[in-house]
Amino acid sequence: MSDRRSVKTYVPAEQKDRWQTHANELDMSQSEFVRTMVQAGRRGFSLSEPSSTEETASTDETPGSHDLETEVERVLADGPQSWDELVDALRGDFEDRLEDALDELQDRNRIKYNGRRGGYALVDE
Repeated sequence: MSDRRSVKTYVPAEQKDRWQTHANELDMSQSEFVRTMVQAGRRGFSLSEPSSTEETASTDETPGSHDLETEVERVLADGPQSWDELVDALRGDFEDRLEDALDELQDRNRIKYNGRRGGYALVDE
């Protein structure tokens, strides 16, 4: 599993608002959106609609996520990987997405961490 680090940056308020709007349109947290866009920029990818010649993503994936096949291909682009190496790489990606989802749900006051209840819990409405 990879060691996680926080990254902080400052952008003009209107840019942050545009990013948040775009993230919402993609059903992503702002953290997931920024991380995805940085990686996309580094790799020359885009989040645009696939063209008619491109293979479309699996229909059973959750919004804002990549299908498993795409993630496996991404990991294998670095060279051959053992089963355990694949599991570790994909687990790290899942943990990142889970953390983003938990952060987003907490930001929207839908869940909170409750030590007495042993972890995360839905906020009573």
